Amino acid sequence: MTRRNRLPRIAAVGGLALTMALSLSACGGDDSASGGDKIHVLVYGDATNKVEKQLVATFNKTSKVKVVLDTIPGADYQAKLQTIINSKQAPDVFFNWGGGSIKPFVDAGLLLPLDDFIAKDPGLKDNFLPSVFNSTVVDGKSYGVPMRGTQPVLMFNNSKVLKENGLAAPKTWDELLNAVKVLKSKGVTPIALGGGDKWPTLMWFEYLFDRVAGPELVQSAVKGDKDVWATDGSKDALNKLKELIDAGAFGTNFDSVKFTDGGSPTLLATGKAAFELMGSWEYSTLQDSQPDFAKSDLDYSAFPSIDGGKGAPTDIVGNTNNFYSVLKKTKHPEEVAEFLKLMYSDQFVKAQLSIGNLPTTTNTEAQLDTAANPDYVHFQYDLVKNAPSFQLSWDQAYPQTAGTALSTAVQQFFNGGIDVDGFIKAMQGLPTS
Repeated sequence: MTRRNRLPRIAAVGGLALTMALSLSACGGDDSASGGDKIHVLVYGDATNKVEKQLVATFNKTSKVKVVLDTIPGADYQAKLQTIINSKQAPDVFFNWGGGSIKPFVDAGLLLPLDDFIAKDPGLKDNFLPSVFNSTVVDGKSYGVPMRGTQPVLMFNNSKVLKENGLAAPKTWDELLNAVKVLKSKGVTPIALGGGDKWPTLMWFEYLFDRVAGPELVQSAVKGDKDVWATDGSKDALNKLKELIDAGAFGTNFDSVKFTDGGSPTLLATGKAAFELMGSWEYSTLQDSQPDFAKSDLDYSAFPSIDGGKGAPTDIVGNTNNFYSVLKKTKHPEEVAEFLKLMYSDQFVKAQLSIGNLPTTTNTEAQLDTAANPDYVHFQYDLVKNAPSFQLSWDQAYPQTAGTALSTAVQQFFNGGIDVDGFIKAMQGLPTS
């Protein structure tokens, strides 16, 4: 998913080419958005697809026009979407992250404003938290309906490994550094990192910049103020991050490990690493691939506070939500509108909670105790509810044209290819519109 070009989750890589061919051929020809009697819904392929399949089955029980769910494995989603979005293979409805991820499609006139849908059914807007729904409002028009759930980035840990080494989840930066020192001395990689995907590495920058420099710095940068990257706050954040890297927190081969093929979650689940900084989808990923670990030894906490920093210790970063947007050329707008209504149904909320996702509907709070892990979703809900700032992932806040340069700078800083000044220069060169 950008984070990233993605929204990461474990995607099966066996049969990748076949999966993509089947999915995309299903989107083409007379059954595409340009014609046919089916609605093609394109989603990021991962463990969460089980819920989307349930909702499609519910819709298809009563609709003459049937929904076909197409998936693209996570690591390839954004790039393939860019390829097909204006072709005969284009879907009717597609998964995205809002923000900068859809603005180019809006500017190109490809997306259908949903204001007419909302006028007929105000619930398509009113049943979602305003701060989340507004993430897909562009130039005063609505272009997306929230689906899945909010995705704050959390510190996940292997509680068994921590206990064996006399450690607890770190609440402060100094406690994290101490845990790194202890774990490294015991031959345990302190922090699993899927650096091969690049976007997991970006999460560390997002939190360090928030905690040290405050959320306003990145907000200003995205709006076009390139000078903020050279401020003392920016340099302090980068130096803090370099301190962690130089302490050996991530081992030495993180660039050859990926989240999207299950590499970094497996390190955490098997006790070869103690921590992983990851979006809240980590729970559903491990519930699916490592159910015994998810049930017994998976634990989580907020990102540590940093003494003297400008950011609040309760600030969070991540993806505010995922969204469904609609192609303007769909031949079934009325049926699409009916399908989107399922995104605020009780069935949707319960199904998402059952896999650890936290929907942003107004009827979510009353159903938190129905989740597979009530403690986990209550923790997330309180974290999001009480956060003074929820910083959107940089690769979603910036336009897609910035994606390659951003991910390259992130990777090079982590592996020592560029220094603080080099990273600042790279960030100042990013396009902001």
